[in-house]
Amino acid sequence: MPSRRETRPVVGLACNKDVRQRYIDAADLERLQRFADFRYAEFNEPSSWDEPPPFRPEVQARLVEFARELDALVVCHGAPLVSEAVMEACPRLKFVGELEGDRFARRIDVEAAWRRGVKAVDTTQGSSYPVAEWALAMILIGLRDAGQIFRKMINHDPSAWDNEVKRAWNGFPRLDLTGRKVGLIGCGHIGRRLLKFLAPFEVEVYVYDPYIPREIADIYNVTMTSLDNVLSLSEVVVCLAPITPKTQGMIGAREIGLMKPGTVFVNVSRGKIVDSNALIARLRKGDLVACLDVFDPEPIPVDSPILDQENVFLTPHIAWTGARSRTQFFSLMVDELSRFFHGHETRYDLLPRTIANRRGEPPPPR
Repeated sequence: MPSRRETRPVVGLACNKDVRQRYIDAADLERLQRFADFRYAEFNEPSSWDEPPPFRPEVQARLVEFARELDALVVCHGAPLVSEAVMEACPRLKFVGELEGDRFARRIDVEAAWRRGVKAVDTTQGSSYPVAEWALAMILIGLRDAGQIFRKMINHDPSAWDNEVKRAWNGFPRLDLTGRKVGLIGCGHIGRRLLKFLAPFEVEVYVYDPYIPREIADIYNVTMTSLDNVLSLSEVVVCLAPITPKTQGMIGAREIGLMKPGTVFVNVSRGKIVDSNALIARLRKGDLVACLDVFDPEPIPVDSPILDQENVFLTPHIAWTGARSRTQFFSLMVDELSRFFHGHETRYDLLPRTIANRRGEPPPPR
Protein backbone atom coordinates (compact mmCIF):
# COMPACT_ATOMS: atom_id res chain seq x y z
CA MET A 1 0.00 0.00 0.00
CA PRO A 2 1.51 3.41 -0.98
CA SER A 3 2.65 5.63 1.85
CA ARG A 4 1.01 8.99 2.58
CA ARG A 5 4.19 10.69 1.37
CA GLU A 6 3.93 8.97 -2.03
CA THR A 7 0.34 10.00 -2.58
CA ARG A 8 0.42 13.56 -1.23
CA PRO A 9 2.63 16.42 -2.41
CA VAL A 10 4.86 18.15 0.10
CA VAL A 11 4.70 21.96 0.13
CA GLY A 12 7.23 24.10 1.96
CA LEU A 13 7.14 27.77 2.98
CA ALA A 14 10.41 29.69 3.42
CA CYS A 15 10.08 33.19 4.88
CA ASN A 16 10.60 35.23 8.02
CA LYS A 17 8.52 34.89 11.18
CA ASP A 18 6.45 38.01 10.47
CA VAL A 19 5.16 36.60 7.18
CA ARG A 20 4.39 33.26 8.80
CA GLN A 21 2.38 34.94 11.54
CA ARG A 22 0.54 37.65 9.58
CA TYR A 23 0.16 36.31 6.05
CA ILE A 24 -0.94 32.72 6.67
CA ASP A 25 -4.59 32.47 7.60
CA ALA A 26 -5.53 29.28 9.44
CA ALA A 27 -8.42 28.57 7.07
CA ASP A 28 -6.15 28.77 4.02
CA LEU A 29 -3.56 26.53 5.64
CA GLU A 30 -6.30 24.03 6.42
CA ARG A 31 -7.35 24.10 2.75
CA LEU A 32 -3.78 23.37 1.71
CA GLN A 33 -3.42 20.50 4.15
CA ARG A 34 -6.45 18.76 2.67
CA PHE A 35 -4.35 17.81 -0.36
CA ALA A 36 -0.72 18.37 0.69
CA ASP A 37 1.69 18.07 3.61
CA PHE A 38 2.98 21.43 4.82
CA ARG A 39 6.42 22.35 6.15
CA TYR A 40 7.85 25.68 7.26
CA ALA A 41 11.41 26.97 7.64
CA GLU A 42 12.29 30.39 8.99
CA PHE A 43 14.77 32.47 7.00
CA ASN A 44 15.80 36.05 7.68
CA GLU A 45 17.63 37.25 4.59
CA PRO A 46 17.36 40.96 3.67
CA SER A 47 14.21 41.68 1.65
CA SER A 48 14.14 44.42 -0.97
CA TRP A 49 11.80 45.56 -3.72
CA ASP A 50 14.78 46.41 -5.92
CA GLU A 51 17.55 43.90 -5.21
CA PRO A 52 17.69 40.11 -4.83
CA PRO A 53 18.71 38.61 -1.49
CA PRO A 54 22.47 38.33 -1.04
CA PHE A 55 23.99 35.08 -2.31
CA ARG A 56 25.43 33.35 0.74
CA PRO A 57 26.59 29.74 0.26
CA GLU A 58 25.69 28.68 3.80
CA VAL A 59 22.12 29.98 3.43
CA GLN A 60 21.79 28.37 0.00
CA ALA A 61 22.90 25.07 1.57
CA ARG A 62 20.25 25.42 4.28
CA LEU A 63 17.58 26.14 1.66
CA VAL A 64 18.62 23.01 -0.25
CA GLU A 65 18.38 20.97 2.95
CA PHE A 66 14.85 22.28 3.49
CA ALA A 67 13.67 21.96 -0.11
CA ARG A 68 15.34 18.69 -1.12
CA GLU A 69 12.22 16.58 -0.55
CA LEU A 70 9.64 19.22 -1.43
CA ASP A 71 7.35 19.08 -4.43
CA ALA A 72 6.58 22.80 -4.15
CA LEU A 73 8.43 25.68 -2.50
CA VAL A 74 6.73 28.97 -1.62
CA VAL A 75 8.90 31.95 -0.68
CA CYS A 76 8.36 35.45 0.65
CA HIS A 77 10.17 38.12 2.66
CA GLY A 78 13.23 36.70 4.40
CA ALA A 79 13.74 33.85 1.94
CA PRO A 80 17.01 33.44 0.07
CA LEU A 81 17.27 33.29 -3.71
CA VAL A 82 15.83 30.15 -5.26
CA SER A 83 18.77 29.72 -7.63
CA GLU A 84 19.34 27.21 -10.40
CA ALA A 85 21.74 25.37 -8.09
CA VAL A 86 18.94 24.97 -5.54
CA MET A 87 16.59 23.61 -8.20
CA GLU A 88 19.25 21.23 -9.46
CA ALA A 89 19.84 19.90 -5.95
CA CYS A 90 16.10 19.40 -5.41
CA PRO A 91 14.89 17.13 -8.25
CA ARG A 92 11.42 16.66 -6.72
CA LEU A 93 10.77 20.40 -6.93
CA LYS A 94 8.26 21.14 -9.69
CA PHE A 95 6.64 24.34 -8.41
CA VAL A 96 8.12 27.56 -7.01
CA GLY A 97 5.85 30.39 -5.90
CA GLU A 98 6.35 33.90 -4.52
CA LEU A 99 3.76 35.40 -2.18
CA GLU A 100 4.68 39.09 -2.22
CA GLY A 101 7.48 41.39 -3.22
CA ASP A 102 8.59 39.54 -6.34
CA ARG A 103 7.26 42.02 -8.88
CA PHE A 104 10.75 42.04 -10.34
CA ALA A 105 11.43 38.31 -9.84
CA ARG A 106 14.11 38.96 -7.23
CA ARG A 107 13.75 35.80 -5.13
CA ILE A 108 13.32 33.29 -7.97
CA ASP A 109 15.69 32.62 -10.86
CA VAL A 110 12.78 32.50 -13.29
CA GLU A 111 14.85 31.77 -16.39
CA ALA A 112 16.38 28.76 -14.62
CA ALA A 113 12.90 27.56 -13.66
CA TRP A 114 11.79 27.78 -17.27
CA ARG A 115 14.84 25.82 -18.43
CA ARG A 116 14.26 23.09 -15.88
CA GLY A 117 10.50 22.77 -16.37
CA VAL A 118 9.73 24.12 -12.88
CA LYS A 119 6.45 26.01 -12.69
CA ALA A 120 7.09 29.57 -11.45
CA VAL A 121 4.14 31.64 -10.22
CA ASP A 122 3.55 34.63 -8.00
CA THR A 123 0.51 35.96 -6.22
CA THR A 124 1.78 39.47 -5.63
CA GLN A 125 -1.56 40.74 -6.90
CA GLY A 126 -3.12 39.72 -3.59
CA SER A 127 -3.04 43.39 -2.60
CA SER A 128 -4.23 44.57 -6.02
CA TYR A 129 -7.92 43.76 -5.77
CA PRO A 130 -8.79 46.41 -3.15
CA VAL A 131 -7.01 48.97 -5.36
CA ALA A 132 -9.60 48.43 -8.10
CA GLU A 133 -12.37 49.22 -5.63
CA TRP A 134 -10.71 52.45 -4.58
CA ALA A 135 -10.05 53.38 -8.21
CA LEU A 136 -13.79 53.15 -8.88
CA ALA A 137 -14.51 55.27 -5.80
CA MET A 138 -12.03 57.91 -6.95
CA ILE A 139 -13.56 57.99 -10.42
CA LEU A 140 -16.96 58.75 -8.91
CA ILE A 141 -15.52 61.35 -6.54
CA GLY A 142 -13.57 63.01 -9.34
CA LEU A 143 -16.46 63.20 -11.79
CA ARG A 144 -18.32 65.37 -9.28
CA ASP A 145 -15.16 67.15 -8.11
CA ALA A 146 -16.41 66.22 -4.65
CA GLY A 147 -13.04 66.98 -3.08
CA GLN A 148 -13.48 70.67 -3.79
CA ILE A 149 -17.00 70.70 -2.33
CA PHE A 150 -15.82 68.81 0.75
CA ARG A 151 -13.05 71.38 1.31
CA LYS A 152 -15.65 74.14 1.23
CA MET A 153 -17.90 72.34 3.66
CA ILE A 154 -15.23 71.63 6.28
CA ASN A 155 -14.05 75.23 5.95
CA HIS A 156 -17.60 76.36 6.84
CA ASP A 157 -17.98 77.98 3.42
CA PRO A 158 -21.73 78.40 2.75
CA SER A 159 -21.12 78.51 -1.01
CA ALA A 160 -20.76 74.70 -0.90
CA TRP A 161 -24.56 74.63 -0.91
CA ASP A 162 -24.97 76.91 -3.92
CA ASN A 163 -26.40 75.21 -6.96
CA GLU A 164 -23.77 76.78 -9.21
CA VAL A 165 -21.00 75.29 -7.07
CA LYS A 166 -22.68 71.91 -7.04
CA ARG A 167 -23.22 71.96 -10.82
CA ALA A 168 -19.85 73.24 -11.99
CA TRP A 169 -16.62 74.79 -10.80
CA ASN A 170 -14.38 76.79 -13.13
CA GLY A 171 -16.32 75.37 -16.04
CA PHE A 172 -15.88 71.76 -14.93
CA PRO A 173 -19.18 69.95 -15.51
CA ARG A 174 -20.13 67.55 -12.74
CA LEU A 175 -21.00 64.27 -14.40
CA ASP A 176 -22.25 60.82 -13.67
CA LEU A 177 -20.16 57.86 -14.81
CA THR A 178 -22.68 56.11 -17.03
CA GLY A 179 -21.72 56.23 -20.69
CA ARG A 180 -18.41 58.09 -20.17
CA LYS A 181 -15.13 57.39 -21.95
CA VAL A 182 -12.63 55.85 -19.51
CA GLY A 183 -8.96 55.30 -20.30
CA LEU A 184 -6.75 52.82 -18.45
CA ILE A 185 -2.98 53.13 -18.41
CA GLY A 186 -2.08 49.53 -17.62
CA CYS A 187 -4.50 46.63 -17.54
CA GLY A 188 -3.04 43.98 -15.26
CA HIS A 189 -4.82 42.45 -12.29
CA ILE A 190 -6.07 45.83 -11.02
CA GLY A 191 -7.24 46.93 -14.44
CA ARG A 192 -9.10 43.74 -15.22
CA ARG A 193 -10.86 43.82 -11.84
CA LEU A 194 -11.75 47.49 -12.45
CA LEU A 195 -13.22 46.59 -15.86
CA LYS A 196 -15.66 44.25 -14.09
CA PHE A 197 -16.71 47.08 -11.77
CA LEU A 198 -17.13 49.48 -14.70
CA ALA A 199 -19.28 47.13 -16.77
CA PRO A 200 -22.67 48.16 -15.23
CA PHE A 201 -21.92 51.80 -16.10
CA GLU A 202 -21.78 50.99 -19.84
CA VAL A 203 -18.63 53.03 -20.33
CA GLU A 204 -16.45 53.09 -23.42
CA VAL A 205 -12.98 51.94 -22.42
CA TYR A 206 -9.60 52.66 -24.00
CA VAL A 207 -6.57 50.70 -22.77
CA TYR A 208 -2.86 51.26 -23.14
CA ASP A 209 -0.80 48.24 -22.11
CA PRO A 210 1.75 46.75 -24.53
CA TYR A 211 2.25 43.66 -22.35
CA ILE A 212 -1.21 42.13 -22.18
CA PRO A 213 -2.55 39.57 -24.68
CA ARG A 214 -4.63 41.01 -27.52
CA GLU A 215 -7.46 38.66 -26.56
CA ILE A 216 -8.14 40.92 -23.56
CA ALA A 217 -9.76 43.45 -25.90
CA ASP A 218 -12.37 40.95 -27.04
CA ILE A 219 -12.93 39.39 -23.61
CA TYR A 220 -13.62 42.75 -21.94
CA ASN A 221 -14.90 44.67 -24.99
CA VAL A 222 -12.27 47.41 -24.78
CA THR A 223 -10.23 49.27 -27.38
CA MET A 224 -6.49 48.74 -27.21
CA THR A 225 -4.70 51.90 -28.24
CA SER A 226 -1.73 54.19 -27.66
CA LEU A 227 -0.91 56.13 -24.51
CA ASP A 228 -1.56 59.38 -26.37
CA ASN A 229 -5.04 58.23 -27.38
CA VAL A 230 -5.90 57.11 -23.84
CA LEU A 231 -4.93 60.54 -22.55
CA SER A 232 -6.56 62.64 -25.29
CA LEU A 233 -9.81 60.71 -25.92
CA SER A 234 -10.91 59.87 -22.38
CA GLU A 235 -13.07 61.81 -19.94
CA VAL A 236 -11.52 59.80 -17.10
CA VAL A 237 -7.90 58.60 -17.14
CA VAL A 238 -6.81 56.00 -14.59
CA CYS A 239 -3.14 55.21 -14.05
CA LEU A 240 -2.67 51.54 -13.12
CA ALA A 241 0.78 50.88 -14.57
CA PRO A 242 3.49 49.23 -12.45
CA ILE A 243 6.56 51.25 -11.58
CA THR A 244 9.41 50.01 -13.78
CA PRO A 245 12.46 51.58 -15.43
CA LYS A 246 10.23 52.20 -18.46
CA THR A 247 7.22 53.72 -16.66
CA GLN A 248 9.06 56.01 -14.22
CA GLY A 249 8.32 59.53 -15.41
CA MET A 250 6.21 58.17 -18.28
CA ILE A 251 3.50 60.80 -17.77
CA GLY A 252 5.28 64.12 -18.11
CA ALA A 253 4.29 67.63 -19.14
CA ARG A 254 3.58 66.62 -22.76
CA GLU A 255 1.36 63.72 -21.73
CA ILE A 256 -0.48 65.75 -19.09
CA GLY A 257 -1.08 68.41 -21.74
CA LEU A 258 -2.89 65.87 -23.91
CA MET A 259 -5.75 65.56 -21.44
CA LYS A 260 -8.64 67.75 -22.54
CA PRO A 261 -10.25 70.27 -20.20
CA GLY A 262 -12.66 68.65 -17.77
CA THR A 263 -10.75 65.37 -17.58
CA VAL A 264 -10.59 63.47 -14.31
CA PHE A 265 -7.13 61.98 -13.67
CA VAL A 266 -6.90 59.13 -11.15
CA ASN A 267 -3.62 57.60 -9.96
CA VAL A 268 -3.72 54.54 -7.71
CA SER A 269 -0.47 53.08 -9.01
CA ARG A 270 2.81 54.80 -8.14
CA GLY A 271 3.58 58.50 -7.78
CA LYS A 272 6.86 58.35 -9.69
CA ILE A 273 5.09 57.44 -12.93
CA VAL A 274 3.81 61.04 -13.07
CA ASP A 275 5.86 64.25 -13.16
CA SER A 276 4.50 65.89 -10.01
CA ASN A 277 5.53 69.42 -10.96
CA ALA A 278 3.91 69.13 -14.37
CA LEU A 279 0.71 67.79 -12.82
CA ILE A 280 0.58 70.64 -10.29
CA ALA A 281 1.12 73.16 -13.08
CA ARG A 282 -1.82 71.76 -15.03
CA LEU A 283 -4.04 71.61 -11.94
CA ARG A 284 -3.35 75.28 -11.26
CA LYS A 285 -5.08 76.08 -14.56
CA GLY A 286 -8.27 74.75 -12.98
CA ASP A 287 -9.41 72.66 -15.94
CA LEU A 288 -8.43 69.24 -14.59
CA VAL A 289 -9.50 67.25 -11.53
CA ALA A 290 -7.04 64.81 -9.94
CA CYS A 291 -7.79 62.02 -7.47
CA LEU A 292 -4.50 60.69 -6.14
CA ASP A 293 -3.77 57.84 -3.76
CA VAL A 294 -0.08 58.07 -4.63
CA PHE A 295 2.33 60.94 -5.14
CA ASP A 296 6.00 61.69 -5.60
CA PRO A 297 7.45 62.09 -3.02
CA GLU A 298 5.71 60.13 -0.28
CA PRO A 299 4.76 61.08 2.35
CA ILE A 300 3.62 64.29 0.69
CA PRO A 301 5.64 67.18 2.19
CA VAL A 302 3.51 69.40 4.40
CA ASP A 303 4.42 72.42 2.25
CA SER A 304 3.65 70.75 -1.08
CA PRO A 305 1.37 72.88 -3.29
CA ILE A 306 -0.62 69.75 -4.20
CA LEU A 307 -2.24 70.00 -0.76
CA ASP A 308 -3.60 73.46 -1.55
CA GLN A 309 -5.26 72.63 -4.88
CA GLU A 310 -9.04 72.66 -4.54
CA ASN A 311 -9.47 70.44 -7.60
CA VAL A 312 -7.57 67.56 -5.97
CA PHE A 313 -8.78 64.68 -3.81
CA LEU A 314 -5.97 62.95 -1.89
CA THR A 315 -5.54 59.78 0.15
CA PRO A 316 -2.26 58.55 1.72
CA HIS A 317 -1.54 55.40 -0.32
CA ILE A 318 -4.35 53.40 1.24
CA ALA A 319 -5.93 51.83 -1.86
CA TRP A 320 -4.32 48.44 -1.23
CA THR A 321 -5.47 48.11 2.35
CA GLY A 322 -8.31 45.80 3.21
CA ALA A 323 -9.38 43.07 5.61
CA ARG A 324 -7.47 40.46 3.59
CA SER A 325 -4.72 42.62 2.13
CA ARG A 326 -2.06 40.39 3.75
CA THR A 327 -3.63 36.93 3.86
CA GLN A 328 -4.90 37.16 0.29
CA PHE A 329 -1.37 36.42 -1.00
CA PHE A 330 -1.33 32.96 0.57
CA SER A 331 -4.97 32.32 -0.22
CA LEU A 332 -4.30 32.83 -3.92
CA MET A 333 -1.20 30.65 -3.67
CA VAL A 334 -3.22 27.79 -2.18
CA ASP A 335 -5.58 28.14 -5.14
CA GLU A 336 -2.61 27.83 -7.49
CA LEU A 337 -1.16 24.84 -5.65
CA SER A 338 -4.54 23.13 -5.76
CA ARG A 339 -4.83 23.68 -9.50
CA PHE A 340 -1.29 22.44 -10.11
CA PHE A 341 -1.49 19.27 -8.03
CA HIS A 342 -4.94 18.39 -9.35
CA GLY A 343 -3.74 18.54 -12.94
CA HIS A 344 -5.17 21.93 -13.93
CA GLU A 345 -3.49 24.96 -15.49
CA THR A 346 -2.21 27.66 -13.13
CA ARG A 347 -3.31 31.28 -13.58
CA TYR A 348 -0.48 33.41 -12.28
CA ASP A 349 2.58 32.12 -14.13
CA LEU A 350 5.71 34.22 -14.38
CA LEU A 351 6.03 34.41 -18.17
CA PRO A 352 8.54 36.14 -20.48
CA ARG A 353 6.10 39.03 -21.06
CA THR A 354 5.53 39.33 -17.30
CA ILE A 355 9.24 39.65 -16.63
CA ALA A 356 9.77 42.01 -19.58
CA ASN A 357 7.05 44.28 -18.17
CA ARG A 358 8.55 44.33 -14.69
CA ARG A 359 12.04 45.01 -16.00
CA GLY A 360 10.93 47.69 -18.41
CA GLU A 361 12.10 45.69 -21.42
CA PRO A 362 10.33 45.57 -24.81
CA PRO A 363 7.47 43.07 -24.80
CA PRO A 364 8.15 39.75 -26.55
CA PRO A 365 6.30 39.05 -29.82
CA ARG A 366 2.64 38.29 -29.23
